[in-house]
Amino acid sequence: MTDATRIVLASRPDGKPTLDNFRQETASLPAIGDGEFLVRVIWLSLDPYMRGRMDDAKSYAKPVAVGDVMEGGTVAEVMESRNDSFPVGKIVAGSFGWTSHAISNGDGVRIMDPDIAPISTAQGVLGMPGITAWVGLNDIGRAKPGETIVVSAATGAVGGMVGQLAKAKDMRVIGVAGGPDKCDYAVKELGYDVCLDHHAHDAKSLRDAIRDAAPDGVDVYFESVGGKTLEAVLANMNTHGRIAVCGMIAWYSGQGIGDAQPLPAVWRNILTRRLLVEGFIIFDHFHKFPDFMAQVGPMVGDGTITYREDIAEGLENAPQAFLDMLGGGNFGKQMVRVGSDPA
Repeated sequence: MTDATRIVLASRPDGKPTLDNFRQETASLPAIGDGEFLVRVIWLSLDPYMRGRMDDAKSYAKPVAVGDVMEGGTVAEVMESRNDSFPVGKIVAGSFGWTSHAISNGDGVRIMDPDIAPISTAQGVLGMPGITAWVGLNDIGRAKPGETIVVSAATGAVGGMVGQLAKAKDMRVIGVAGGPDKCDYAVKELGYDVCLDHHAHDAKSLRDAIRDAAPDGVDVYFESVGGKTLEAVLANMNTHGRIAVCGMIAWYSGQGIGDAQPLPAVWRNILTRRLLVEGFIIFDHFHKFPDFMAQVGPMVGDGTITYREDIAEGLENAPQAFLDMLGGGNFGKQMVRVGSDPA
């Protein structure tokens, strides 16, 4: 038997989550059965969608039950196996959750090639965030060369990929990020044409700054934030513009909703500018993963696509890193190092 250290949902948050909503515990895992394998987790990915899983509300996915392990994408090493498709020693990516060890039958698990890029990228630029950016830009945003795009959360795991993929399509790319350091990184390292610090603006001045940065208007908006960024971009959208709605982190914990732009004003912009607004959940598009890897894998491997990771050390620090991320405190893809690198 193997003892697993894990972080469970101790209670549901009332507004912003706190450390009291999490609990660390140890559980003994049973022996693996036929068709199963045991993994030790090396990397845990922290992502904004996890906030929604903490609420007992109807959504596109079931919430985490109180007392259950928090959900999360991971990179792990197979330690024992009774499944021929997942031999011992293989590095795999799967949703094993906030835990040090797990047992799987292989559903939703893929073997990754460590020679393409560092294994942590299987939950970053070459994982869920990467394919989210790729699908959102191309399939949902219908981006074209020569157009102008605004990317919210411009240096985050998804936004940083969107910006680089958009530049590769020869678009004018405007980012919105929190703080001068992030904006400097967006321009100098990720190739954005302009990056605007939303901390330095209210909705009106951010709207004016976007207008100045996009004198020909905005054709595509990649939306991950909501809040004042959405309000500012809407006023600058071109006729027949497209908005890919990936997230709305500014409102996830109920903050700022009372100050949001009234729905009639939003609806009027959508109508009069004939905007195409489409929300998407990446789970619906995972069948495109081979095509994504074929195009983007080599770009990461040769350095065309760069990335940054914000690493928390130790599973015990995952709750605090998660809370910091929800507040915009991370710089790049938020990861937790749970275990040592493979030998």
